[in-house]
Amino acid sequence: MQSLEIFQSLWAMELRQPGVAERSMEENFALASAAGYHGLSVDPSVDEIEKTLQLLPLFDKYQLKCMVNAFPYAVEELAPLLDLAKQMNAVMVNVIGGVMPLTVNEGVAVVERWMDEAEKSGMPLLFETHRDCTLNDLYYTLQLIESVPTMRLCADLSHYVIGREMRLPLSARDHEFMQRILARSDCFQGRVSNREQIQVQIDFPQHQVWVQQFRNWWADGFSAWRQRSDEDDTLTFLCEMGPPPYAITDARGGELSDRWQEALTIRHWVEDIWENTT
Repeated sequence: MQSLEIFQSLWAMELRQPGVAERSMEENFALASAAGYHGLSVDPSVDEIEKTLQLLPLFDKYQLKCMVNAFPYAVEELAPLLDLAKQMNAVMVNVIGGVMPLTVNEGVAVVERWMDEAEKSGMPLLFETHRDCTLNDLYYTLQLIESVPTMRLCADLSHYVIGREMRLPLSARDHEFMQRILARSDCFQGRVSNREQIQVQIDFPQHQVWVQQFRNWWADGFSAWRQRSDEDDTLTFLCEMGPPPYAITDARGGELSDRWQEALTIRHWVEDIWENTT
């Protein structure tokens, strides 16, 4: 039977509140475990590998799975991050690459090299839809996935909404483009944006049209994944409500909403969407 696993982002558990102490890593792990998440994601660059490996005992202690959102800033930097992922027993690696080719042909060379390295390491590899990285732009990404048919995505759709300043209702063009992204996506991330803000408060009345749009996209993406995947495959969804400056703050640096509770709400939505897709 196909299954869904929902992860929480360690980065998204940072508080970054003036005058408020950060939780310890152990406290973060305990909180995520008690909330019933299947795992946690880490976001290392090469110079953070040793620090990230220090989290292994906590993953073991709290019986949480690991996902690696890798940040290679040079072509040769993915290999050591793949090694890290293997040591962490990661379920997958999502690449948010700091390598940003200007042409599609140059991008193909980078993507194919990284895919080859991942295949040799035995680590599932996805490329995350994300501003200021290899897949910075929606149109560039569409050309790249057409040129590399075996390339798979991790869909953080918020970046393309704000990057293209999409309007609602969606144009036929934007609808078709986003469906092409969803058709290539084997992991989804939980955040809601609008055309001007990367992360909006999901219970504010003015944001409900975008909340519904993202829920529709997740339903479409889940359905497409179910239809193309094997009977015993597992889909991963990552709740990633980022800390400030992703989260909007008031004049004193206080957030306008409770991100932890918002992530739990998104998780409940996603579980419901999963149960109602085929």
